[in-house]
Amino acid sequence: MKVVAISEYLDVSDHGCFKDASLPAPTPGAKDLLVRVRAVSINPVDTKVRKPKDKKEDPPRVLGWDAAGVVEAVGPECTLFEPGDEVFYAGDLGRAGSNAELQVVDERIVGRKPSSVSFAEAAALPLTSLTAWEVLFERLAFSPDKAAPENARSLLIIAGAGGVGSIATQIAKSVAGVKTVIATASRPESEAWCKKMGADHVINHRDPLLPQIQALGLETVDAIFCCAPTEMYFAQFRDLITPQGHIGTIVETTDGVPLPMNALQGKSVTFGWGFMFTRSMHATHDMQRQHDILNTVGQLIDAGTLSSTMTENLGEMSAEAMRQGHARVEQGRVVGKLVLDGIEEA
Repeated sequence: MKVVAISEYLDVSDHGCFKDASLPAPTPGAKDLLVRVRAVSINPVDTKVRKPKDKKEDPPRVLGWDAAGVVEAVGPECTLFEPGDEVFYAGDLGRAGSNAELQVVDERIVGRKPSSVSFAEAAALPLTSLTAWEVLFERLAFSPDKAAPENARSLLIIAGAGGVGSIATQIAKSVAGVKTVIATASRPESEAWCKKMGADHVINHRDPLLPQIQALGLETVDAIFCCAPTEMYFAQFRDLITPQGHIGTIVETTDGVPLPMNALQGKSVTFGWGFMFTRSMHATHDMQRQHDILNTVGQLIDAGTLSSTMTENLGEMSAEAMRQGHARVEQGRVVGKLVLDGIEEA
């Protein structure tokens, strides 16, 4: 099968950082699906895994953790899908990725592709939707039930125009009905995108946040969803957060910078990490929860409650197209999600 892969971990400026290559087609395990990949999207995790280091891969390593496609075969213990089903998923960091013609993936972390959107539009959704859903409802104590009293709170989403921030804003406002959703952005186009996603207010994350929050008539916010390197904003969290509030973050600190957690103790703040790959990496007892979440997201897309965050399709997947996509994601200025179509069948 054709793949886009890496043999070395090179800077994205090196035109050889990705290779168009061929590898044997994978065989599904007991609970695996064999999926023909029809589209993929690029996430910051892809660029972090690819970042330069002194290591070689033989055979070449396939990256990519967002895909939509069609089930070609199922393992003997599969019960959730059949050949011919259209699916979308984020996959597992510990296995070969989606930048290939074919991929094997555990069915418990796969959802049914929403029928109302294209494969490309669907591929923009899995990783970010799972991340946003888990942080909002499992870390920040909001509820997918609009009538729930815990949704009558305020939420600040830092880096609201990125992939996770975009879908988190939609889920918070359109699914949970969070009373006040504030997103941060720093450019006119990203501010406009945040408002399109449903944010009630947009403030600039390049300026101190608390004065901007107070200018909106709020003293503090009840919950913070940080989608940027955590140490960049941690010093502001103590003053921003309401006593007994909740903070969830999905980005590790740069170079392992320690966080002064004692700063949050006086307000009895709940602090939680969000890492979408935890369930698959550790084969947790509730691993199939991601199947359920993706199915719910797909239904909400088909109902018109949520919309795809794809902003650009870069065309058919190839080494050069992938390199260019990685370069743009590394610049940190992508609004929404960049997508590539699948590799043309051999």
